[in-house]
Amino acid sequence: MNKEQKKHIIQSLKQGVRLDGRDLEEYREVIIETGISATAEGSARVKLGETEVIAGVKIGIDKPFPDRPDDGILMVNAEFLPLSSPDFESGPPGIESIELARVVDRGIRESKMIDLKKLCIKPGEKVWGVMIDICTVNVDGNLLDAAGLAAMAAVRDAKFPSYENDQVDYKKMTEKGLPYSKLPIPVTIFKVGNVFLVDPTEEEEDLYDARLTVTTEESGQLCALQKGGEGPLSADDVKKMLEMGALKGAELREKLG
Repeated sequence: MNKEQKKHIIQSLKQGVRLDGRDLEEYREVIIETGISATAEGSARVKLGETEVIAGVKIGIDKPFPDRPDDGILMVNAEFLPLSSPDFESGPPGIESIELARVVDRGIRESKMIDLKKLCIKPGEKVWGVMIDICTVNVDGNLLDAAGLAAMAAVRDAKFPSYENDQVDYKKMTEKGLPYSKLPIPVTIFKVGNVFLVDPTEEEEDLYDARLTVTTEESGQLCALQKGGEGPLSADDVKKMLEMGALKGAELREKLG
């Protein structure tokens, strides 16, 4: 982006005007589809404008960690596919994909969305493991929120495979869903100068000074925070961002149905 474009976008944001005509606190159209993969136990596709991500849930038998012998296992991974952005390259996970996976994981884990005790089959020996894999399909800003929504939708879509005589039959699915009780929704608020906005396009996202991902439960209870960017945030900034996060989180939760 050249200097004139950058200056124009920043000046417009100061006046509350975005290039696509949205309000500063308005999301692009949110489209959520579930059951998009025949090989995952749960799956979802989320589109925020031109940003698109998919999430898949795999459920398998695993051995519990020694310090948590009666807890199931939860893992969240994220892969930034090169086909989704010219900025992504093949190879080991980069810092951005690691951060995205951790933000989603922390929201699920800290809210205790999934009751890991109910994933125990035989303490110390056998538990269910839940793996949530997130992949980017197309990138036009705000991957963190899109990924969080996709993970929530995929978890809600997941069903256990048949399990009999110590054997898992993935060709025979049950009607039993994962033991979840909450929907922690991450909302990322971006600060550009003194302006706060949500759901930036890629052009807007390139300009932020600081961002704060606020993950809240249905009650508005805060369960996770993630600060990004080099710019500082004052106490008043954080208070405003927390309020915006809870408000927009409720809106996005309604999209999940």
